Amino acid sequence: MKIKSGDEVMVLVGKDKGTKGKVDRVLPKLNSAIVVGVNIYKKHQKAQKGTIQGGVIDITKPIAISNLSIVCPKCKLPSKIGYKLGKDSKKRMCKKCKQVID
Repeated sequence: MKIKSGDEVMVLVGKDKGTKGKVDRVLPKLNSAIVVGVNIYKKHQKAQKGTIQGGVIDITKPIAISNLSIVCPKCKLPSKIGYKLGKDSKKRMCKKCKQVID
């Protein structure tokens, strides 16, 4: 996967289009990621005995990786990711400004 947890991404499609956020978790089996502050839904939670208080809570749901684009730390623009191969390493780089991201 080209997106890792901790990366800053921008949403390209959907109700949160244009929103930037930080990737909290990547779910490779679902081909999706959980981004802080994006794709938030309300859930009505019933109270449980002494542990969980009832009410309306906010839940962050996963968003498809194809709907996200990584934001380059140097040029601050959403861009595609390429790879730069070294002798013993493979690093991600921005295709616009050729800056290594990792």
